[in-house]
Amino acid sequence: MTSWARNTTENDFAANATADQGRILVSLSGTADVTIRNHLDHFLREVHQEAQRCRAEEVTVDVRQLEFMNSSCLKCLVWWVSTVQEQPAEGKYKIVFVSSPSLYWQRRSLDALACLADDIISVQT
Repeated sequence: MTSWARNTTENDFAANATADQGRILVSLSGTADVTIRNHLDHFLREVHQEAQRCRAEEVTVDVRQLEFMNSSCLKCLVWWVSTVQEQPAEGKYKIVFVSSPSLYWQRRSLDALACLADDIISVQT
């Protein structure tokens, strides 16, 4: 049983997060375009708040089923990463993206994001 969960679904996009014993798992699927930007922003803020509350060491984000993400939604990820970077040492946590090698946009976008914060971001395929 999880101690915390958040879900949002809009159009062809779904975001789910669960936390249990300081471990947070996030899954994003579908299409993240401009129509869901506000939903994604709110969702990531809740994930960040929970990570801070439970003092998570790592948040795993599975994007293997995320077919597309436009630049406005990528900015939400940039905000999230920047926010984690600005935390004092005890408030920082790692973000691990689990990506699909067959979706080339993920490699380009997530590698660029990792370059912004290679101390907290890793990308797995």
